[in-house]
Amino acid sequence: MELWIDAALIVLGALLIDAIIGDLPNAVHPLRWMGNILGWLDRRIRRGGRTATRLKGFLSFLLVVFLFGSAAFLVLSGVRIYLGEIAWIIVSAFLLKITFAVFSFRRHCRPIKRDLENGDTAAAAAKVQMIVSRRTEGMDSEHIASSCCETISENFADSVVSPMFFNGILGLPGAIVFRCSNLMDAMWGYLNDKYGDLGFFPARFDDVLGYLTSRISPAFLALAAVLMRMDWRAAIPAARADHGKTPSPNSGWPMTAAAAVLGISMEKKDVYVMGTGPLPTPEDISRCYRLVELSSVLFIIMAGLPLFCLLGVHVQLYVEGAYALVWGLLP
Repeated sequence: MELWIDAALIVLGALLIDAIIGDLPNAVHPLRWMGNILGWLDRRIRRGGRTATRLKGFLSFLLVVFLFGSAAFLVLSGVRIYLGEIAWIIVSAFLLKITFAVFSFRRHCRPIKRDLENGDTAAAAAKVQMIVSRRTEGMDSEHIASSCCETISENFADSVVSPMFFNGILGLPGAIVFRCSNLMDAMWGYLNDKYGDLGFFPARFDDVLGYLTSRISPAFLALAAVLMRMDWRAAIPAARADHGKTPSPNSGWPMTAAAAVLGISMEKKDVYVMGTGPLPTPEDISRCYRLVELSSVLFIIMAGLPLFCLLGVHVQLYVEGAYALVWGLLP
C-alpha cells in the first residue's frame, strides 16, 4: 500500500482501539511501568544542590524516553521485518493508542454520575478521587460534578491534542516524548522541597510542549459545540479572558472554553472559579465528555491524521530504520 494509506490506517485504527477496547489493564499498561520506574528513581536519587538535582531530573527524563522509545521501536522494526506491513500497521496503532485517550473519561465518569443521581455522594467522592489530586472526602454533589468536568476538559489538551499533534509532526517518537514529559510532570512537577528541583525540567518541558496545543484546543471545542448546538461563540473569548485563573499556564485554555460552551462554572475551592453559570449537575458530566469526545475526533481527523500522513510517518520510519540495524546484528 501507499505509505499515506498505512499512516491513515494507523491513526484510524488507534482511534477504533480506544473506542472499542479502551485502555490496557493497569497491571500491564506501559504507563504503569513508567510510573514504577519513576518511583524507583525517586527513592534512589539523592537530592543535592539545585543544579545537580535538576540535572538528575533531566537525565531521568532522558532515561525514561530511551527505555520506552527503544522498546517500542525494537518491536515495531522487528514486526515490519519479520511479519510484514499489515502486522506493522496493527502494532503501530496499538502503540499509538497507548499515548492518548479519547473515551476513557466516559468510562471513569459514568459511574460517578450514576452515584450522584442515586444520591450517594460518598461513593461518588471515592470514585472521583481516582481522577483528581485534590481531597474529595466530604465533597458535595456540585463540586464532585465540577471535578469531573475539570478533569475531562483539561485532559482534552493533555490526552488528545498534544500527543496526536506530536505524533502528527514527529510520529510515535514525538508522542512518546510528550507522554513521558506529561507523566513525569504529573508525578514530579510539584513546587515543594522534594520535587521543586528534581521535577524542574519535566515540568517546564511539559509546559513548553503544551503551549501551542492548549491554545488551539478552544477552537476545536467551539467547532464541536457548533455541531452539538451549544454556545460555540463563547469558547474562544472565555479562553482568552480567563485562562490565567489556573496555576498551570496551559490547562486553563480548554477548561475555560469548555465551561463557557456548557454554560457552567467549574470551581476548585480556594484555587479558581471559571465560567459564569451554575456549578454543574450530573447531566453536565455527560454533556462535558460528549463535547470533549467530539472535539477529540474532529482534531484527530482534521489535524492529527493529515499531519501524520505528511510528516510523522516519515520520521517514525527513519527512527525505526535505526533500530532495525539491531535485528541485522542478531544471528
